[in-house]
Amino acid sequence: MKFDTYLITSDLQQMPALAAAIEAVGFDGIWTAETSHNPFLPLTLAAEHTQRISLGTAIAVAFARSPTTLAHIAWDLQRYSAGRFLLGLGTQVKAHVVLRYGMRWEKPVRQLRESIEAIHAVWASWRKGGTSLNYRGEFYTLRLMTPFFAEPPIDYPDPPVYISAVNEQMLRLAGSVCEGVHIHPFHSPRYLREYAWPHLRDGLRSAGRSRMNFTAVAAVFAIPTDGAKPASVYERSVREQLAFYMSTPAYRAIVDLHGWTATAERLSTMARQGEWQAMGDLIDDEMLDAFAVTGTWTALPGIVKQRYAGRLLDRIAYYLPYAPGEEDAGWAATLAGFKEGKSPP
Repeated sequence: MKFDTYLITSDLQQMPALAAAIEAVGFDGIWTAETSHNPFLPLTLAAEHTQRISLGTAIAVAFARSPTTLAHIAWDLQRYSAGRFLLGLGTQVKAHVVLRYGMRWEKPVRQLRESIEAIHAVWASWRKGGTSLNYRGEFYTLRLMTPFFAEPPIDYPDPPVYISAVNEQMLRLAGSVCEGVHIHPFHSPRYLREYAWPHLRDGLRSAGRSRMNFTAVAAVFAIPTDGAKPASVYERSVREQLAFYMSTPAYRAIVDLHGWTATAERLSTMARQGEWQAMGDLIDDEMLDAFAVTGTWTALPGIVKQRYAGRLLDRIAYYLPYAPGEEDAGWAATLAGFKEGKSPP
């Protein structure tokens, strides 16, 4: 199991030192998210100041960009990082796509499939010298590529494409056309076993693909019990974050699986009323245990490995920010635990 971290800053001035520190302490990868900043720019600097770790987006909003634009960005980062880039894409939600990006939202699963297919078509044309681009779909038609506008071929494989997926159709899409899936942090082992993986495997089987070449990634809610910060502070933060996710209809399949629909509906009402802090009080210990891991920094890796045994997940990160100088001893203990039993890089 690989152990990654998610960036907590997109300050480009901080990226060289931060990326170098992340690699130096032993993480396997860095993921950036598209929230208040562009997710690709920090990875350019991270590629320049690291040599080993994977660099990926988790996620970039696919519908905010054309497939050709995404193909260019990913190809350049794959070249510059010497083959370490992972293109993570997601749909976002309708309100943001339409009202924040000013783009279409009609059939998101179909459109995301076409986006991925079209990106691969562009890459294939570049490997042929910038000719033979002919992708035709419902949402995208790409028929023009000349050598002048084509990227030069690269000495690395095409960047792996991962997508974020929660519900049935997106999970099947991930299995059928992607190299990996970003599982939402709001998940449980039961959700993975009984819901996510059956649909992922359906997608893999439909495309004649192997689980061996497919990667499942997720952030995990972790509550360290022996750090500089009291465990109660970590726990409260996790309860409030879980309450937010439970209040969101998009994640109702996870809630319904556990039989907590009534609580989720109550949380939705509280969210509409702005009762954000009070919402955390509705997350009881059973819910906390279903969605989070608790233990000392040293014990957490073993707990995580046992929790996701059987390759429920291949790469994980704590839903905690890593910052040099904060909880250094704890991070060192956790990183040592994830390195146990692994071959040297």
